[in-house]
Amino acid sequence: MTAIGTKAEQDLYRKLRWLIFFRGLFALVMLGTAFAAAARPAMRLGLATGSLDWLMLLSMGLLLLSAGYLLVLPRLRSLVLFAYLQIGADTVAVSLIILITGGFSSIFAFMYLVVIVYATMVIYRRGGMVTATLCAIQYGILIDLEYYGLLRPLGDDAQFLIDNYDWPYVIYKLLFTIAACYAVAFLSGFLSEQEKTAKRDLWAMEDQMKRVERLAAVGEMAAGLAHEIKNPLASLSGSIQLLRDQLPYDPAQERLMQIALREADRLSTLVTNFLMFSRPGPGKAEVIDLDRAVSEIATLFKSNPGHRASIDVRMDLSKGLFVRIDPEHFKQVVWNLLNNAAESIEGRGVIEIRLYPCRKNQACIDISDTGSGIAPDMLARVFDPFVSTKSRGTGLGLSIVQQLINAYGGLVHIESTLGAGTAVTLRLPTHQPAAPAPGTAAG
Repeated sequence: MTAIGTKAEQDLYRKLRWLIFFRGLFALVMLGTAFAAAARPAMRLGLATGSLDWLMLLSMGLLLLSAGYLLVLPRLRSLVLFAYLQIGADTVAVSLIILITGGFSSIFAFMYLVVIVYATMVIYRRGGMVTATLCAIQYGILIDLEYYGLLRPLGDDAQFLIDNYDWPYVIYKLLFTIAACYAVAFLSGFLSEQEKTAKRDLWAMEDQMKRVERLAAVGEMAAGLAHEIKNPLASLSGSIQLLRDQLPYDPAQERLMQIALREADRLSTLVTNFLMFSRPGPGKAEVIDLDRAVSEIATLFKSNPGHRASIDVRMDLSKGLFVRIDPEHFKQVVWNLLNNAAESIEGRGVIEIRLYPCRKNQACIDISDTGSGIAPDMLARVFDPFVSTKSRGTGLGLSIVQQLINAYGGLVHIESTLGAGTAVTLRLPTHQPAAPAPGTAAG
């Protein structure tokens, strides 16, 4: 059985199982209805005996297909492709039902809309639009062939066949049905995208809560330990510095003392970062203009000689977005993410920064790169302390980013594809700047 990794994959897997179940249930109901109509002529509703036979065959085919879907589902690698194939087959099944039950005069054309609705629930807006297009093409071909006598429906009374209608009415019904398909795809797709965003936020909050619960006790103990390490470490560095100044110069001793001081500084930085992770300071929060703040940090980052020649930093920043946060904390967060993006790029690459209003009273900052990406098994752990994808990294950078953003009521979300790049999204609540006091002159 193929392992279902991310929560999005688990959600799609669950939806596909429910879809298979309801398809099988529909096939059973249709099969039972066809048997009842065959046994009692009064229930045929104008359908010919031959059409009932075809309905029974189609129902049994859908049942077998549902059983096959259920068997292969756990073994599949691409659930999205499987969803498209299933829903595409469902549009063909609906077209066959329409053909069997009267073609142009069939009452089952509405089933196209049902398929479109659950397509948007499973594969969202794009899937709904693709399904609407398939339905429109199939219905158009079906009506066109029937109108020109190239295809004859199997059921319904002769008085309801397409031959009895004028061409303008046929065109009107065809266009109305196609328009209904796209309208339903658009509206249900909009709702499904809202659901997708809400689920992503919920999953991020769940991950955050689990991480907080797991690290709370350890963080308290480790914070106290870090304080105990920091004081003797400072004494040790000071003592080595005094010995270095007082002892006669010796090249071998000088090299050893430089190594000791460098490693002591490195350990001090690690302890300081861990203290910030476990107990981030409250900071001096103020309302800042995100456009200006991000531009300044990005400009400073681009001036770094190590990044200037090989990395193209692109910005698309919306204006008029303000958040309440400590400017130094914000600079540390954005700088950390930009530095991570740069370190993931080998050779030439692109870092793109986008600032935009993502939801009501929220601002989003996307920082994406064309770097090496993160493996799926590592992606779920990137916010854990001391977990790093870099050989020389401390594994605290993203942990600190998340702690600081969470402290100001925000969320951090990361998506990555191995070999294609990584995108980190910061979401912060917006705050409008205070209005100037009456009578204050503009600067």
